[in-house]
Amino acid sequence: VQLQASGGGLVQTGGSLRLSCAASGLPFSRNSMGWFRQAPGKEREFVAAISGTRDTTYYADSVKGRFTISRDNAKNTVYLQMNSLKPEDTAVYYCGARTGGSNLQYSRYYLYWGQGTLVTVSS
Repeated sequence: VQLQASGGGLVQTGGSLRLSCAASGLPFSRNSMGWFRQAPGKEREFVAAISGTRDTTYYADSVKGRFTISRDNAKNTVYLQMNSLKPEDTAVYYCGARTGGSNLQYSRYYLYWGQGTLVTVSS
């Protein structure tokens, strides 16, 4: 199984980025996918998730209304559209994959992880 995250970069406050996570080696449409982030000196935290099969979405309160998670099962890819970015969104963003559709906000239930992509928001 491989998860390849991409799309990070440097953006000014208020700007937008779209992260992508391409998956291979797993039944993508049946897996729930999540985005987490880790800022320097902080623990990894939940950002957003989308369940397999029903495509139910979940968001951390800090990103609701600004970020949108989506998936394209034909391309085995999950996306994170990030708008109205703030300096506090600066972090390495990781995508994860897991079976099941509950407790998607907890990183410990994810089986596979991508390598991370750095998002830097300048003030």
